[in-house]
Amino acid sequence: MDSTLLWPVGLTVLLLIGAYSDVRTRRLPNWLALVLLVFGLAQGFAVEGLADVPWYFAHTVAALVVGMILYALGVVGAGDAKFYAGTASYFILWKGLELLLAVSLAGLALILLWIIVRRFRGIKARASDGDFGKFPYGVAIATGGIIAAFGQFA
Repeated sequence: MDSTLLWPVGLTVLLLIGAYSDVRTRRLPNWLALVLLVFGLAQGFAVEGLADVPWYFAHTVAALVVGMILYALGVVGAGDAKFYAGTASYFILWKGLELLLAVSLAGLALILLWIIVRRFRGIKARASDGDFGKFPYGVAIATGGIIAAFGQFA
């Protein structure tokens, strides 16, 4: 395997673990966000060198701050915010818009598909569904992260 593919493949594995967890339990574990952060910064060091690691970290911090504001407003879950920030650690600051666009477009497409499938199957949202009545946005973060990673490293 080409060594330039190791990082996006590793990221893909971690993102798929998160997506699976979000679908099954509607939880994105803190340990996973931390592993993403550590490996993302290590990838930044390996690819760009020590001088650029602060730019990877800055992207992570910016993503976490925005995510926590969105969490405080009730837009996303705290796990989603941390999972996205962990994913952001794989992308240098100026690649942040690419990641955001990939995650946003993946989220839009997947949410529309989710709504269509639920309507087609006659599934109605009920208050008793709790978190399972909501779209697991970790799937969109994982999908967009994978798309952005292979676009960046290809």
